[in-house]
Amino acid sequence: MDLTGPGGGYGLAVGASLPPVSLSPAQAVALMAAVSAAPDAPYADLAAAGIQKILDVLDPRTRARADELAGRVWVNAPPSSSRAIRSSLEEAMAEQRVIRIRYTSGDGTITTRDVEPVLFASANGQWYLVGWCRLRNAMRWFTVSRIERASVTKTACAGHTIHEVGEPPANARPVHGRGE
Repeated sequence: MDLTGPGGGYGLAVGASLPPVSLSPAQAVALMAAVSAAPDAPYADLAAAGIQKILDVLDPRTRARADELAGRVWVNAPPSSSRAIRSSLEEAMAEQRVIRIRYTSGDGTITTRDVEPVLFASANGQWYLVGWCRLRNAMRWFTVSRIERASVTKTACAGHTIHEVGEPPANARPVHGRGE
């Protein structure tokens, strides 16, 4: 039985219900601050939409306290890359399809590459698309802000794995929402 809701997400079986959402004002602001501070993060727009859904169902008193506290948290986030480019990268990653990018390297060289996305990584304030570059026939890290164009192809990825990327830095960790 498929329980996905419109556009993905989750759905409930007939007769099922969810407990009310219960966040403190500080927890609500923590979610807002995290997403606001990382506008280039993969799926950031979807995270913001999810947070809005949570805020919409908070009791009025908690919502008012969260709104007041949110006014006391300022974020000076860098300008984000093109939403169209980020959407293409997100789709290619989620669907595991090859993405064709127009990329400017650090020395200014512009190339067109077909890349099999393997993971997104954040390091030193930059987001990277890490994937198998079909032009170089090797794993490469592409700075997202240097991707000028991106289009998802119909070609499925060949199955390159995270292990092919190499050993992650000691302080790197996957995002999996379990508070680890």
